Amino acid sequence: MRLFVLLSRVPYPLEKGDKLRAFHQVVQLSKKNEVVLCALNPNRRLNKRDAFSALQPYCRSINFIDIPIAGRIWNIFKAFLKGLPLQVGYFYSCRAASKVNKLIEEYKPDHIYCQLLRTAEYVKHSQVPKTIDYQDVFSYGVKRRMEKAPLYTKPVFRLEYKRLLKYEARIFGLFDHKTIISIPDRDLIPHPEKEKIHVIPNGVDHDFFSPRNSTKSMDLVFTGNMAYPPNVDAAEFLVHKIMPLVWKEKPGVKVMIAGATPDKRVTSLKSDQVVVTGWLDDIRDSYAGAKVFIAPMQIGTGLQNKLLEAMSMKVPSITTPLANDALQAVDGESILIGKDAPSLAQHVLNLLNDETLYQKIAENGFTFVKQQYSWEEATEKLNNILYNN
Repeated sequence: MRLFVLLSRVPYPLEKGDKLRAFHQVVQLSKKNEVVLCALNPNRRLNKRDAFSALQPYCRSINFIDIPIAGRIWNIFKAFLKGLPLQVGYFYSCRAASKVNKLIEEYKPDHIYCQLLRTAEYVKHSQVPKTIDYQDVFSYGVKRRMEKAPLYTKPVFRLEYKRLLKYEARIFGLFDHKTIISIPDRDLIPHPEKEKIHVIPNGVDHDFFSPRNSTKSMDLVFTGNMAYPPNVDAAEFLVHKIMPLVWKEKPGVKVMIAGATPDKRVTSLKSDQVVVTGWLDDIRDSYAGAKVFIAPMQIGTGLQNKLLEAMSMKVPSITTPLANDALQAVDGESILIGKDAPSLAQHVLNLLNDETLYQKIAENGFTFVKQQYSWEEATEKLNNILYNN
């Protein structure tokens, strides 16, 4: 099958969750399909040569369509006037739409696969069979951010939330198939037939993220794209709420916050006990160099790739019910779950003080992700959907 894959961002480097999912799906889909890749590019700093080199082995054709910042501002304004979500406007331009249409006419794909509702406007009226990957529930993510936002920004979040709710429901009937990352996310989609959405989880590259025997220079690590608001919020929650309770019992505990483009709120967390790394050439070094991984997510939706990666490297992991809703690991067996700062802090102390518990969570977590999360198996489910036109 000739498959036209439309993405809202170039899926390389892999510092964001949507790019990670897209990259591994393209790799797996290319084994049974001829992939024509079309990726929008709002990032003027992107190294296109590196991205092309990484993707070229898996695609018949690779097409990056730049969306300049001036155009994005104008398109956001037009989306506001049309009643569309602002982030849909951010990723849409008439010039880009013309290029997408020309590529579809040129390659005559058998199926179109779009990632995220940000791309829906480009192909919503195409007569080619098509599938959209909601991936996350954007509306609910914005709702959670709205609840924590400063008073002066709440009206903007409220507007975006209401528009996303309508848009998520509106595009449902325009696509032949719909996919999403987890059952909890599917249940939040505002459509009476949401059960028809196929759940396609993420996987993890177990060969790449494998256990290492490394010196543990850090006690605790949290990773992710540190410009992403849910990660920024989690980093602040970790340092300001959880760690003071840990330090009260064990003053020498050191924390690493690792990930690309740290927001100034994250860099301000630096201290003698908190290291903020920024971009790392190999994120595995952060996992391998820490005794415990923690993902204290308070907002956001979807499956946390960081948890899959840490557990695949046999690092005992701690998270919140919010993040585990998608992961579905067993509390006390393969992961430790805390609902608030005191319970999360106690889990940290327990893992650092109890070697038997430490080994149990590390081993069981490793076994859990090896058995449950595979890019090959997840994408095979997607393949079956795409072939069922």
